[in-house]
Amino acid sequence: MITQRENGDREADAQDAAVALVLVNYREYLIGERGLAAESVRCYQRDARVFLAQLPGPVESALRALSAGQVTGFFVEYCRDRNVWSAKAMVTGVRSFLRYLHVAGLIPVSLIGAVPAVASWRGASLPRGLTAAQVQAMLNSCDLTTLVGRRDYAVLVLLARLGLRTVEVAALSLDDIDWRSGRLSIRGKANRVEPLPLPVEVGAAIVGYLTSGRPRTDARDLFVRVRHPQIALTAMAVRQIVARACTRAGLPRLAAHRLRHTLATDMLRAGTPLAQVAQVLRHRNQLSTTIYAKVDHAALSALARPWPGGA
Repeated sequence: MITQRENGDREADAQDAAVALVLVNYREYLIGERGLAAESVRCYQRDARVFLAQLPGPVESALRALSAGQVTGFFVEYCRDRNVWSAKAMVTGVRSFLRYLHVAGLIPVSLIGAVPAVASWRGASLPRGLTAAQVQAMLNSCDLTTLVGRRDYAVLVLLARLGLRTVEVAALSLDDIDWRSGRLSIRGKANRVEPLPLPVEVGAAIVGYLTSGRPRTDARDLFVRVRHPQIALTAMAVRQIVARACTRAGLPRLAAHRLRHTLATDMLRAGTPLAQVAQVLRHRNQLSTTIYAKVDHAALSALARPWPGGA
């Protein structure tokens, strides 16, 4: 005799299997049809999983009956305690997922229009950089007598001195380093490969890691786990390295992107033209770099008109 509990467990297992199948097929669509990078696929799958979790099972019938009101209601609830960037990321992810569901015939009509826009204004905020002392404190917090410390130090130097994104650090391979010409090939957004000069400090940090920190492995990935299995670090692991460095340095937990902002603002304050800052950050559209112009107070002061009365 099957008990009510056993029956509930079977239904839950069937629901989990159905959700997993949808996510696997969605992953194949993102890679095969959209050509997205691994980190983008991971983020989109995560958003799709969150969206599916709030649907009543079984998932097939729930998707067939999915309405615009349910989509909008999900975002009203999800965004209640989220910041703008978290809300915008979920909007992007669910729009992509709804597009796939319609293409795959899992929902009868397109529901992309039911996804609400997130109120935000471009350039409304200032880039928040760190002081030189804060960055140095993060670097100094790494114990260079340990394997993990030498690896984490090399990761932080790449983030702070070259302004790399976490996904770009995670994607680096041994083949991306041209020691003879002093160049580093960066695999950026849209699968673009762009060269950057390899500064002495960055090169020395990588050499220290390769000679006395990187485990013996056949993997060609530059940064790998210290413990078995020695697989490549993910972008999430790189973010965790930054978080741990903040804790050791006595700083609040900061996003890895703050190091990228710091490099850009420091370059601009040192007199580097905005166009060159855009090249270092590898912005495809220079409008993405113009936000940093707001922190160049010396240049902006020339545009300020005198206050009436001389105050």
